[in-house]
Amino acid sequence: MHKTGFKRLMTLKNSKSVILLSFGLILLGFSSNVAALTNPSDGSIGLSGTVSAPAPTQGATITSPANGAVFTNLPVTVVGWCPANLLVKIFRNNVFSGSVMCSSNSYSIKIDLFSGRNDLIARVYDSLDQAGPDSNMVSVTFNDNSANPNIASRISLTSNYARRGADPKTELTWPIIISGGTPPYAISVDWGDGSSSDLYTATIPGEFTIKHTYGQSGSFDMLVKASDQNRSVAYLQLVAISNGKVTQASVAAASANKTKTTSSVVSWALIVIFLLFIVLAFWLGRRSEDSSIKKRITKGEHPFGM
Repeated sequence: MHKTGFKRLMTLKNSKSVILLSFGLILLGFSSNVAALTNPSDGSIGLSGTVSAPAPTQGATITSPANGAVFTNLPVTVVGWCPANLLVKIFRNNVFSGSVMCSSNSYSIKIDLFSGRNDLIARVYDSLDQAGPDSNMVSVTFNDNSANPNIASRISLTSNYARRGADPKTELTWPIIISGGTPPYAISVDWGDGSSSDLYTATIPGEFTIKHTYGQSGSFDMLVKASDQNRSVAYLQLVAISNGKVTQASVAAASANKTKTTSSVVSWALIVIFLLFIVLAFWLGRRSEDSSIKKRITKGEHPFGM
């Protein structure tokens, strides 16, 4: 009797164990599937944008050179006040003549001049290339005593880009426009990163392209200098940006790490829940069995149901 009752009790407990084990395997299988999930965005395309903002409302000023100044040598340094973190462009007679980033509410930039009168204006631009108000106008004169009197116009440099960038260790290309003077032209470019200047030649006026690869991120003041056959010289200062932008590969790696971390947390949470369920089920089963035995004893029956 006792042996038979014991077997029935063990059968009941074994049935509960099978149920618990099955439920545990289901939970562990679900946990494993969660851990194996990959971020569905890893193969997607990342988009980035710039939120629009009002154009700058405060312009720059030109504090030097003084209005009416006369020069016989180049380059000329223009300095003044500006709103912080904006790009400052200098124009002479409405022609773009160079750019620099505003730092600590001031700027300093080297420019060249046309022969004769030059009306200088500074203008600030934000990251969306929205212009702020014009600065005060400063009129100066350049007496080009070394120029050949038979030359109608002296050599000049400009560009359609005041600021241009590329990723570190990626080639940056920059179109420059040269005009006036007597070709051929000799051009040197100081890229502002401590590397040796690059040398170029141009046989005719027009657009030519300069190239450079920056080794690290940063903002660099670069200076282009050109001379013609008559030793007339032109200067153009520009802002080169070496971005360290996030690539899709690095975004995918970051997403994968985040997924692994999340999956790990979910897995451990499920394991803890599973263990708690086992303890609770065992306690409830034991309590139910004790209650059943007490009822049988009260009724005068065998405790194991014989």
